Amino acid sequence: MKNFSRLAAAFLLLMSAAFADITISQPANGSSVGTPVRIVASATSTSPITAMQVYVDHNLAYSAQSSSIDTSLSMASGWRYIVIQAWDSKGVVQKQAININVAYTTTTQSSSTSGITISEPANGATVGSPVHIVASSPGAVAMKVYVDNNDTYTVHAPSMDAWVNMAAGTRYVVIQTWQSDGSVRKEARTINVSSGSTAPTTTGTAISDIDQMTGWEHCDSCAGIGGVGPKIPYAYTQNRVDPAVDGKSMEFWIGGETPYSNALWWKQLGAKDSATNFVYDLQYYIKNPDASQALEFDVNQSVNGRKYIFGTECNIAETKTWRIWDPAGVKWVNSGIPCVKPQAYKWHRVVWEFKREGNDVVYVAVTVNGQKSYVNRRFLSLAVSARELNVAFQMDGNYNQTDYSVWLDKVTLNYW
Repeated sequence: MKNFSRLAAAFLLLMSAAFADITISQPANGSSVGTPVRIVASATSTSPITAMQVYVDHNLAYSAQSSSIDTSLSMASGWRYIVIQAWDSKGVVQKQAININVAYTTTTQSSSTSGITISEPANGATVGSPVHIVASSPGAVAMKVYVDNNDTYTVHAPSMDAWVNMAAGTRYVVIQTWQSDGSVRKEARTINVSSGSTAPTTTGTAISDIDQMTGWEHCDSCAGIGGVGPKIPYAYTQNRVDPAVDGKSMEFWIGGETPYSNALWWKQLGAKDSATNFVYDLQYYIKNPDASQALEFDVNQSVNGRKYIFGTECNIAETKTWRIWDPAGVKWVNSGIPCVKPQAYKWHRVVWEFKREGNDVVYVAVTVNGQKSYVNRRFLSLAVSARELNVAFQMDGNYNQTDYSVWLDKVTLNYW
């Protein structure tokens, strides 16, 4: 993908070189893992690396006089802040930080034959949909969930913590792994799914009909890499009556000839410093989904010296999944949740749930046309001097930069 959100791109040059010399191979930032937690990392420098250390919640947990580490550490359940620190022979210190969720103990419910641990669901359990699946397999490079022999969810990691939508009834669930030695392993469960999923319920204060508000800001080049993308023709028009859900929609359009060009629109809503939970609820309509590379739906809050970028992208043309923005890492992360090409000439409802906890942005769940998928990922926010709350929408052009329009209606932000 060629695009970055404007509000994230402004930090690209500041962050691109940070932590460049420490690589944390395992666990992934924001992942849910079992304890003991396997930590695999390495460091490089212009001078030889003499030592590495692991800190858990600011407490020293492991040391090694080496340029790499591969160890397993017991950790208490909940979100843990991990820092890998390295020193070279000239005394230069490097640090890399991640946040992980210690969700289960890997020694429970192990299979004696497959080497796969399925912590949830239990075999024969009756559960609601989406179904919480927690599994791990040391040495795995990829894991898949098959529901009734259909490929449903994939993660390229030795553990997974996912919420998978399933139809009501008896379901046959298989966890399959591909190990680093090339072997394939499987572990099966039969479960009873009692109910389907529903759209999220909300509380707090709602800002409604944002699409009808005046004062929308916009740009084209600021939506490109590093905030310096190409100039393209783009436009927006409010109060469209056809198509519309409530009689007044907002039409967004991009064109031009430069492939993969983008345009961004955002509406400032005033600082809401006490807000820590957000539900971004909107409906969109598209006539030519093949023209779109991706569609972005974002919420951005700046408060107490931190910028919380809740960036989401329905990657229509490439990954066909929802991707989420890692502000400190300055990159898109594949959530693994499908976001296939939307049906043309139809309204689609998207509801994203976010929260901020401490200095972290937390992606809770996304509901598309009534089908809810839990994300449960978190990333570190950015340091910034500003106070704001806004919603944003971005359109990304495809390889031909085919002209197309998207209509938004009933745009609402609920916060508390």
